[in-house]
Amino acid sequence: MTTPLATLDPGPRRYAVHRARRADVPALVALLRDDPLGRTREGVDLGPYETAFEAVDRDLAHLLVAVRDTDDAVVATLQLTLLPGLSRAGATRLQVEGVRVRADARGAGLGAALLTWAVAWGRDHGATLAQLTTDEQRPAARRFYERLGWVATHTGMKLPLV
Repeated sequence: MTTPLATLDPGPRRYAVHRARRADVPALVALLRDDPLGRTREGVDLGPYETAFEAVDRDLAHLLVAVRDTDDAVVATLQLTLLPGLSRAGATRLQVEGVRVRADARGAGLGAALLTWAVAWGRDHGATLAQLTTDEQRPAARRFYERLGWVATHTGMKLPLV
């Protein structure tokens, strides 16, 4: 096992934040599928996820995280992307995507600790603004982010390309 990027201690349990490995893909996909929206939009064939993992892992602007408990089980994930840009006086943004915490690990502060770490990671890597989107069908997630100080300032839009 590699050295963790960080250790999170949100309560009675301790967690290690790691750069995800290819072997983590099944557990990460299980986290993505573990809600009503994920069950309908995430597939069961791991091939596309493994291909996507390879693209994310080789691009240094991305960090796909696997959070492990003391039993080495993956209990949370998120993806961080650094987006340099011209707007906001050449600001680098931290894009936070795919935040998931396993159902039995929710409610004990792990998600808050992970996002606090993610923001610090972004700041340490030159980001001056953090942003994320959450599906409008996930009001509990929106309340969670708002409790952590995130503010809904923009309307996000998507356009399927396939």
